[in-house]
Amino acid sequence: MNHVEVAIVGAGFAGIAMAMRLRREGRESFAILERGADIGGTWRENTYPGIACDVPSHLYCFANHPNPAWERVYARGPEIQAYLRRVVRDEGLHDHLALRSPLIGAARAEGVWQLDVGGAAPRRITADSLILACGRLSEPRVPAIDGLETFPGPIFHSARWDHSAQVRGTRMAVVGTGASAVQLVPELVRRGAHVTLFQRTPAWIMPRGDRAYHAGERAAFASDPGAIAQLRQSLFLEGEARYAARSGEAIAARAAREIALAHLAAQVSDPDLRRDLTPDYAFGCKRVLLSDDFYPALDSGEVALEPTALHAIRGRTLVAAGGTRHEADAIVLATGFETTRQPYAQLVRGSDGTTLDDHWATGMRSFASTLVSGFPDLYILNGPNASLGHNSAVLMMEEQAEFVVRCLAARDRAPGASVEVDLEQELAYTAEIEDRSAPTPWITGGCRNWYVDDRSGRLTLLWPGTVQMFRERLARADIASLTRAHSRGSR
Repeated sequence: MNHVEVAIVGAGFAGIAMAMRLRREGRESFAILERGADIGGTWRENTYPGIACDVPSHLYCFANHPNPAWERVYARGPEIQAYLRRVVRDEGLHDHLALRSPLIGAARAEGVWQLDVGGAAPRRITADSLILACGRLSEPRVPAIDGLETFPGPIFHSARWDHSAQVRGTRMAVVGTGASAVQLVPELVRRGAHVTLFQRTPAWIMPRGDRAYHAGERAAFASDPGAIAQLRQSLFLEGEARYAARSGEAIAARAAREIALAHLAAQVSDPDLRRDLTPDYAFGCKRVLLSDDFYPALDSGEVALEPTALHAIRGRTLVAAGGTRHEADAIVLATGFETTRQPYAQLVRGSDGTTLDDHWATGMRSFASTLVSGFPDLYILNGPNASLGHNSAVLMMEEQAEFVVRCLAARDRAPGASVEVDLEQELAYTAEIEDRSAPTPWITGGCRNWYVDDRSGRLTLLWPGTVQMFRERLARADIASLTRAHSRGSR
């Protein structure tokens, strides 16, 4: 494999969605480069106790690969990775897949992408088009904490879980109260740990309503594909309806806030603990979480909530920003990921030698959340302004994959051409995003969130609209105007 028409980097949901769409278009000259030893992306990397999806399982899957056998309303991590393995097998993608093949450099030269691939057998390949499907939750964020190196016990990020670490009877400090911690802490309590939870900022938490599907339900799904389709459509519409509350529509946000506060009041009996768990910022400003067992775990007395951030470490003593001290045998950093500054951006150089990271020095920008000026025939899935806070991200990936094949078809119709957005188009799209996001709680809600880039104050992760609005926006993109003649040179 020295040259392919399309190189895909990443074998998570986005990369697999793209590969499937290429095959359905009759395109077979493509490779999927995956740095890991297995597929799965987020669901390969995150194996902490309690890992599960926050999107209903029948919507968190590919439209053309419904799964009647989902075990629960919200699928657990191992089941999701097993699902992805089945899709790769059923779609015949193994022949296109290169595992343990990290991208270590990519440069646009002579009309193609020149890719340096690492691993056991380092090599260079070329591709007409490069698709980055690296995800936004691929690189753990480790905060700078004074004295971190002095801690004598196990310390690891939730996305790099140490399964050899002792849990039962252990004093475990969990740093962070985001989506991972909310799932992790109750499971640690169930496994017999004594947990100290460091909370910088409380989260808005809504009831989850998870349960197992019983055998009769799974049998009905298997015998009647229409039942899954109907459920999927219902879940989709429920998700779209949540956008109003998440984006700050007054009546919807107030109603959602009241549900969250009632959920807190019903599950936490201690008024002081309730106070510490009550957010002081607008509903939707940070990621809204779902849980039925996080509050009960804290109310049980098995978790000590420290309502300030971890400030310093002195041996086994953890010093909170509020001055209190806690002893710990192990530390779990549930501190999120590098989201607004994507690590892969440092590896990719455009036609003038500028890295994608430099191009994004003041925050990620794009056109159609997919194309970047100065980087011909480069497509980014699940990147700038392509995430959601209210519905399934898989829906967005599928829309982007559809957009990419339209771009590839336009390129085919103009031999010797490339697909490239100019800077004016990119800036105009960025201005659209800024205008749409300006009144939302992501910008005005009084919190710090991982949707907004601190360097510019712009919303760079979320799409400020519904899935249907994204679909319509991509459909309006004038792809013919993006197809430009260039000199390909030699390979």
